[in-house]
Amino acid sequence: MTTTVTESTTLQLQSLIQLRSQARKIELGSHRLALSAQLGGYRSSYRGRGLEFDEVRPYQAGDDIRTIDWRVTARRGKVHTKLFREERERPILLLIDLHPGMYFGSRVQFKSVLAGKLAAVIGWAAIHSGDRVGGVVTAAEGERFVPLASRESALLKLLKASIELQPNRPGTPQYGGMDRAIQQLVQLAHPGSLIFLISDFQQLSTASDAALQQLSRHNDLIFSFLYDPLEQTPPTTGHYPVTNHLTQWQFNSRDKSESEHWKNHFQQHRQKLQQQCRILQSHWMEIATDAPLIEAVQTGLRPARRSH
Repeated sequence: MTTTVTESTTLQLQSLIQLRSQARKIELGSHRLALSAQLGGYRSSYRGRGLEFDEVRPYQAGDDIRTIDWRVTARRGKVHTKLFREERERPILLLIDLHPGMYFGSRVQFKSVLAGKLAAVIGWAAIHSGDRVGGVVTAAEGERFVPLASRESALLKLLKASIELQPNRPGTPQYGGMDRAIQQLVQLAHPGSLIFLISDFQQLSTASDAALQQLSRHNDLIFSFLYDPLEQTPPTTGHYPVTNHLTQWQFNSRDKSESEHWKNHFQQHRQKLQQQCRILQSHWMEIATDAPLIEAVQTGLRPARRSH
């Protein structure tokens, strides 16, 4: 099916709902290998779903002494340890960044549309696996928060918020524009959550470093970096008008220094984010606006092979 101009530039609920069947191809389970190796990361497995108390039994050699139930031990006169079982539901949180700078795309769709579609695919995959879904949508008009829930209604609220808050005109990203939303994630996150940060990260500031550290301490973070190919590679030889909706200037791709500056600006931004991923021991996933979505997500979630 040919993508229309409207579908390329504007999020529509019906299109996001139609992604439900394709999302069955996405595996978010906690029993597979971890994601972090892609950037030379540190984890060998997801922290996994949270654990809930199941029962107590007499202590056996090799049991973790941290799980000893001292109350039962005192009452029965014999050391007992707590047993836990994996929770059936794992919290999946999405931060969907729809700042005005996301209203841009030179191939297939705008970054704002890609952000909404990616959130829908991950959300539906979570629903299929019986996980709880919630999150934050942040935009120029403010934030919308959706508490965790295992029902489809929570995901639909998140998708509808994305549609209502999506940008409808270009604009300049505001440094620090993601800070409030990231702080809200700290309040929403339960230990063992899988958290997707969906953005081009143009609004991420150092003020969020402490909150990201706090989130990464007890959860799995996935930086989902969205970009348009034109941001990575300057246009072919020629003069082009460029605007940020406030000012306009001419870009001369014949000028080698200008082209190199264009490329370096993108690379430096990406490398800075990747370094932050390493520090946080988080996973890196990047998706271009012209990439086939399901295949790109499958590739992005796949653990990279470590070199020996």
